[in-house]
Amino acid sequence: MKMKDVIISITGIQHGEGGQKNTIELVTDGEYSFSNGESAFSYMESELTGLEGTRTSFIVGPMGVIMNREGNMNTRMVFEEGKKHHFLYDTPYGSATMGVNTHKITAQMGEHGGEMEIDYVIDFENAVVGRNKFIINVRENKKDDVRC
Repeated sequence: MKMKDVIISITGIQHGEGGQKNTIELVTDGEYSFSNGESAFSYMESELTGLEGTRTSFIVGPMGVIMNREGNMNTRMVFEEGKKHHFLYDTPYGSATMGVNTHKITAQMGEHGGEMEIDYVIDFENAVVGRNKFIINVRENKKDDVRC
């Protein structure tokens, strides 16, 4: 698959146990490909996300979404609507097995990018840690776009 240069806009919303809401927004350069109904994109995390030195990659297909993080933090999360999957959350400070229960995935991805939203719950030892949402927009990086 040929990778295209893209601009990726990510909004991550976390709802903690006490009702507190934390929102992180990131706009970054990345790479994107689309083939046979499956899209893949990746980008480098930044200091803003607390994951500097980590590459995050998404594969979006008919069965769901796979997110891989490699670098200073390593994990592989599978998002499949209505199903719970377990994953190893591996950081420089230690590792833990956690669960991800995906409530809803909406994805409209195509040859030139698209939009995706994932609504999910993270748990640790069957205790809910928080409800999260990714809202992601991927669009081609036109070399002649004017940037301010």
